[in-house]
Amino acid sequence: MTEEEFVIFCELNEEVQVERTTEGAIELMPRTYSDTGAKELDIGADLKIWTRADGTGVAFGSNAGFILPNGAMRSPDASWILRARLVALTPEEKKGFSSICPDFVVELRSDSDRVSVLQLKMDEYMANGAQLGWLLDPLEHRAHIYRPGAQPEILDNPDTLSADPELPDFALDPRPIWEPVF
Repeated sequence: MTEEEFVIFCELNEEVQVERTTEGAIELMPRTYSDTGAKELDIGADLKIWTRADGTGVAFGSNAGFILPNGAMRSPDASWILRARLVALTPEEKKGFSSICPDFVVELRSDSDRVSVLQLKMDEYMANGAQLGWLLDPLEHRAHIYRPGAQPEILDNPDTLSADPELPDFALDPRPIWEPVF
């Protein structure tokens, strides 16, 4: 598919989340379950509040799609990009799905996700320029912390997650993520 055809395909299939691999394969994902959707919003809200106070970047929700340097189009559950990098995009790169890899990405495992698939996605973000990634697994009460050039750090049932130094003073209390919302 051309880029234009892919955008049209996404618009015609708005009931599912669509991503594309670097090889051009289309990946369809069902809507998020209610419990996971509430947790995604909590994470995104905390990130947005920090972003407004910090002022150096822009936070994005799970519906934002980004074309990575490898050609894949991904939609992390939450993400953040340094404003100086966004301003540097050409008008063409800002259209549709922006041609940029977020600096910070969060993926939240839902009941229907396989950890191995999410780990590969996190590796892809790191290989394409992300500086920090969190893979949060409420099923195992585990956080996988990704940084470029390093093995993921795995934290079992942490009380807090710090995004320092990449996002100074941004921290998340993951304990509500580990428990059912209702």
